[in-house]
Amino acid sequence: MPLLIQELNGEVHPVGNNIVITNDSFAKLEKKKTVEVSVERQSVWKDIWKELRKNKVAMVSVVLLAILIIAVLLAPLSPYDPYKLDASQKLQGISSSHWFGTDEYGRDYFTRTLYGGRVSLLVGFMSMIMTVVIGTSLGVFSGYVGGKVDMFLMSFTDIFLALPSMLLMVILNTFLKPGLPTLIVVLSLFSWASVARITRAETMSLKERDFVVATQNLGASNFRVIVKHIIPNILGPVIVAASLSVANAILMESSLSFLGLGVQIPRASWGSMLQGAQAHILDYPLLAVYPGVMILITVLSFNLLGDILRNALEPKIVE
Repeated sequence: MPLLIQELNGEVHPVGNNIVITNDSFAKLEKKKTVEVSVERQSVWKDIWKELRKNKVAMVSVVLLAILIIAVLLAPLSPYDPYKLDASQKLQGISSSHWFGTDEYGRDYFTRTLYGGRVSLLVGFMSMIMTVVIGTSLGVFSGYVGGKVDMFLMSFTDIFLALPSMLLMVILNTFLKPGLPTLIVVLSLFSWASVARITRAETMSLKERDFVVATQNLGASNFRVIVKHIIPNILGPVIVAASLSVANAILMESSLSFLGLGVQIPRASWGSMLQGAQAHILDYPLLAVYPGVMILITVLSFNLLGDILRNALEPKIVE
C-alpha cells in the first residue's frame, strides 16, 4: 500500500502511519554525526598512545626527540656566540664552562651543536612540507582523474624514482647558488615521488567508495570531493610518509653538508660540523662524536615515530 505524505507548516507527516519526519530530524542527524566524528578522532590518539606504551624504545626515542627540539629552540639562551672566534680557547676539552669543549677556532661546541640542530631540523621540516604538498597534490590529482593523465604523471614520477638522487643533488648544488633555500628545494625535488605514489594508490581506492560516488551523484564538484572526502581520508599514510621524510631530509642534508655542498660557512649544521671535525679525528674524536650522535638520535627517533604512526593509523577490524 503506498504511503501518503502531506506537508503542514514546514513539517512532513505521513498519513495513516506512525513515521514523522520534521525539520528537527536533520539537525539531530547532523548533531549525531558530529559526536561520532569526535569520538573517532579521540580513538586515533588513544591508538597512538597505546602503540607508544607497547614499544618502550619508541617512547624513549620520542622523549629524546622532544628534548632535542626544545633544546635547539632555546639555543639563543646560550651565553656564547656560535660564530665568535677565540684562538686562545681552541680545542679545549670538556669543562664546566664548555660542556662539549671548543672547536679549532675556540667556539663553544655545545652552542654550535644546538645552532647546527636548528639548521638541520629547519631543513628537514621545510623539505618535508614541500615534499608532502607536491607529492599529495600530484598523487591525488593523478589518482582521481585517471586515464591518460594518470599514465603520464605516473611515468613522470617513475623517472624521479629511478634517478640516482644523491648524485643529482651533488650536481645541482654545484651549479646553483649555495644556501638553505637551494638545499631545501633540491631535497624536495627528489623526495616527492614516493609520496605521490602512496597518495595516488589511496585515492584510486577511495574514489570507488560508496560515499564518494554518492557525493558525486548529488552534484558536488570534483574539487569539493577531493578536499572534503579524499584528502581527509588519506591523512594517515601522508602523516607516516611525512615523519619518514623528515628523517631522510636530515640525513641527506648532513651528507651534502659533509661534502661541502650544503650549509656554508660560518653557519653550522651537523653535517658541516662533521666536515670540520675530520681534520682532528685522531687528536679530538669527540668533535665528530657529538654531531654524529645528534644525527643518529634524530633520524632514529623519526623512523621509530613513523613506525608507531603506521601501526596506529592503519585500518583495524573491530570485533
